[in-house]
Amino acid sequence: MRIVALIPARLGSSRFPNKPLAPLFGRPMIEHVWYRASASRLLTDVVVATCDAEIRDAVDAFGGRAVMTSHQHERGTDRIAEAAAILGLGEGDIAVNIQGDEPMLLPSMVDQAVRPLLDDAALPVTNLCAMIESDAEHTDPNEIKVVTNLSGEALFMSRSPVPSNTRGAPNVPRIKQVCVIAFRAPVLAQFAGLEQTPLERAESIDMMRLIENGVRVRMVPSSVRTFAVDTPDGLRRVEQAIEQDDSQKRFLTALLQQVSPRAMVEHV
Repeated sequence: MRIVALIPARLGSSRFPNKPLAPLFGRPMIEHVWYRASASRLLTDVVVATCDAEIRDAVDAFGGRAVMTSHQHERGTDRIAEAAAILGLGEGDIAVNIQGDEPMLLPSMVDQAVRPLLDDAALPVTNLCAMIESDAEHTDPNEIKVVTNLSGEALFMSRSPVPSNTRGAPNVPRIKQVCVIAFRAPVLAQFAGLEQTPLERAESIDMMRLIENGVRVRMVPSSVRTFAVDTPDGLRRVEQAIEQDDSQKRFLTALLQQVSPRAMVEHV
């Protein structure tokens, strides 16, 4: 079995152009994500999937591995599906989608997403999630909210504030997606072969394509507090959050000191 982390990255973000190469503590953001993922002991490889030569060159420069994919992909999941095919992932393999704008990733989060697939051969997909801790997060369209069934499987994902707090249900948990998603490789290939679905287009959320086609997506709670980077202001928020967290600072220090990711034995 191969368990490969695939990090989709492109320069053409409308909200934050050139985002993967934005400097974070003097190193490109994509390097932080690659480094932290590479510290997971469950992974056999970590590969950046990109359509931009500038990103490929940056990954080569810090010693990572990148594969070139099509410029035509609208969704990151389509991009990693192409990368998985290039790498020859197939029956029995697992592909972990780690967004290139998650520089607060900890390797324990990767392991947490993968382990349910190792424990349950019938489970097709897992997706980390976390509690929403403020009304501002709940209304932020950059945060993808998740509604689950009683078994913890996703029913719906939205950029709107769901579930509603206006109808007398204050104890219903408010949950957001954390973009660490583990697929069995054949399910990822299935995703790429499906047409975009109505709710996927309406919400601009990849995972709705699987949910609308009846594929089970098990949400896995994570207690790690992270922030994705959607805007330049988000990058500054991440800098502050890393500086204020001892676990985050350990990984930052190791990266800046060029310690091998696999030498990082602490999984926080």
